[in-house]
Amino acid sequence: MRSMAENKDIRAMSRSTSSEPVERGWDEPWYRVRTGGFQASFLPSEGEDLAEICNVDVFVTLEDGSRWTATVFTVAEVERLMKLWEETDEALGGRYFWVSDGLIVRDPGIGNMTDVIAGLIENGEFSEIFERVIDN
Repeated sequence: MRSMAENKDIRAMSRSTSSEPVERGWDEPWYRVRTGGFQASFLPSEGEDLAEICNVDVFVTLEDGSRWTATVFTVAEVERLMKLWEETDEALGGRYFWVSDGLIVRDPGIGNMTDVIAGLIENGEFSEIFERVIDN
């Protein structure tokens, strides 16, 4: 269970590629990061250290209101999963890793993942990687 202090919004400056002000905080069960250009809503497991997250679903809302989703993994997490699957015989005994809306990053943590999202938006690759959520 998170403490009341952890549930309060925390405002800080981000060192994202755009150096925009960032608002970060819990909106249970989501951990939300808002910048001037987008909002990222991460769904970590309870009690997970936000600086060490290596496998997390994220929903991104852009300024135009469009919504996007991906699952973000670190390289180390992909390796861990593939080794696990060697023993469970999943994914041909861990010989491959595949996910349709997956993004693999080098470093763990919500901050790093947010910086990568900002960079993908800025360089125009975001829509090639994230899957658009279509409202019915």
